[in-house]
Amino acid sequence: MTNWAVDVLLALGVFFELACVVGVVIMPTTFDRLHYVGAATTVPAFFILAAVLCREHLSGGGLEAIAAVGLMFTLFPILLTATARAARRVEGMDE
Repeated sequence: MTNWAVDVLLALGVFFELACVVGVVIMPTTFDRLHYVGAATTVPAFFILAAVLCREHLSGGGLEAIAAVGLMFTLFPILLTATARAARRVEGMDE
């Protein structure tokens, strides 16, 4: 049963990650692309974290996965905001 749950969670994580990648590729503006990049660091990452925790539980691998997703989830908004501000300056919107 655990292997089945891991497979389903990984499949969902990969599906949502690919959907975000497709959104980044087809969106016309930088700011539209940033929305999909932001989405790629939330839901798909938690599906993959859940799959790792189903397989590894709270052993070394599970704790490392929690730390990695936690850092990504907390630090990415800072990176996204800095990228959006830089894009505004490059595109001449900040005058």
